[in-house]
Amino acid sequence: MARIISNDGGEITDLPKIQQRLARIGITLRSWPAPQVERAQSLLNQKVLNDGEKEELLKSVDNRFDELKRDKGYTTRDMIVIHEDIPGLAELLAKFDKIHYHADDEVRYILAGRGFFGFVEPSGDQFLLEVSAGDYINVPANIEHWFEMKDSQRIKAVRYFIDTSGWTPVYTEREMAAAFG
Repeated sequence: MARIISNDGGEITDLPKIQQRLARIGITLRSWPAPQVERAQSLLNQKVLNDGEKEELLKSVDNRFDELKRDKGYTTRDMIVIHEDIPGLAELLAKFDKIHYHADDEVRYILAGRGFFGFVEPSGDQFLLEVSAGDYINVPANIEHWFEMKDSQRIKAVRYFIDTSGWTPVYTEREMAAAFG
């Protein structure tokens, strides 16, 4: 369940209010339940997945991919599995914990675990959005944001792409608000 955390410590947990605030900066957040079939749940509970297991999980949410291909033009998808035992995890995550944007949409469907997207509003204000299992988020191209795990140890998410080359982060010089940095 999504939650907004403001830099003054305030929180928003009401989904329609969260969606309304995100929509002001062009971000879409939907609630899409993670697959509930026993095999998918078993895979979601595993720390590590091999390529075959990732593909099996992806197939369990192909209905979402079909919808996004039809409605948004996405052409490919993959699964990212982050856990505390990945060698070089800190370096991997450091690529995304600074304010940046992408030339293409950043789209995630969280199937398990949780993470935090930070956003910069046109006013310069910043806030965090905690995402967890069942959250679908679309961050449009050129929206300043960052991603971090904070105290979370694991996340499994489907990433959707129109063109994977547009997903390289372009770092800005903007500083993160003291409450988040």
